[in-house]
Amino acid sequence: MAYSEEKVSGVEPAPTETQGFVLNHTMLRAKDPAVSLAFYTRVFGMRLLRKLDFPEMQFTLYFLAHADADEIPTDDGERTAYTFGRRGVLELTHNWGSENDPELSYHDGNAEPQGFGHICFSVPDVAAAERWFDDNGVEFKKRSNDGKMKNVIFVKDPDGYWIEVVQPSLSKDLGA
Repeated sequence: MAYSEEKVSGVEPAPTETQGFVLNHTMLRAKDPAVSLAFYTRVFGMRLLRKLDFPEMQFTLYFLAHADADEIPTDDGERTAYTFGRRGVLELTHNWGSENDPELSYHDGNAEPQGFGHICFSVPDVAAAERWFDDNGVEFKKRSNDGKMKNVIFVKDPDGYWIEVVQPSLSKDLGA
């Protein structure tokens, strides 16, 4: 049986003009890039695809994704094009000097006023991921057996952003 889009108010058929449009990346601000890069590369196994500095505006962009090292181009221009052509990229934006400001903290989107909520990673084994997070001192917002929604984890990154962690095979019965 062919996929049929869920019938929900406001959903319209995708216009042919949007064919080829891809959600490329989500941006989070990182107060201290060394801390955030270590977290996402070590704890979540992401690779740094590209680093772009903008001295005139005093910020740096770091683009991370899950990728095999041998598929990432070595030429800077080709690597930039590769980065902007992928799906599932995380952009960390570092405003220079933020790491030296003890008063600075970023809004996680979940405190009032609520806005942005979280990013999400799929894992093959949520129980193994939970143990891995424990072994790496990751801060939990919600463990897999907490609350009404079982088999779903929420952890925090170094800047306090929430990260949902799910095992696709255990998500079949979510929602009504």
